[in-house]
Amino acid sequence: MSVPLSSSNDQQGVAALYGAHHGWLVNWLRGRLGCSHQAADMAQDTFMRVLVAERKAPVASELIEPRHFLVTIAKRVMVDSFRRTSVEQAYLQVLAEQPERFVISPEDRLILLETLHALDAMLSGLGSRVKEAFLLSQLQGLGYKEIAAQMGVSVSSITKYIARATEHCLLFALEHGQ
Repeated sequence: MSVPLSSSNDQQGVAALYGAHHGWLVNWLRGRLGCSHQAADMAQDTFMRVLVAERKAPVASELIEPRHFLVTIAKRVMVDSFRRTSVEQAYLQVLAEQPERFVISPEDRLILLETLHALDAMLSGLGSRVKEAFLLSQLQGLGYKEIAAQMGVSVSSITKYIARATEHCLLFALEHGQ
């Protein structure tokens, strides 16, 4: 069911979209997640993304298929949530395997998790090869020749990968004020 949204005011367009489709989106998400609380949270995150995107370029008032639009955004929210959970689980697993003398405070743990989330967000969108080369360079301190040998590609490819990753990270930092 498409509900025409004819409002010149961006916030009214999002409000109309929210009013017409929020309940439907929560139900759609609940069917996929099996949890009404998670579904409600992800629906809110979806509409927050719509609101933020609306500031850049109005779209909510001109949608022909608003539910398709919302599902697309909701799927991205789910993927981001699952990826964030995966990063947290891997981090917690590494922490659990550390000897007791290396146990960190809850505050430090939170800071590390936030840093991991920020790094994951910054590196999302890079191809796996580019990300791997960049991480080998930055985290393990390997030189381009060593990375090329480990990945089985030319040094020229590694140079391009690192340049692409560096540009991506700089643009991310500029865009997100970091």
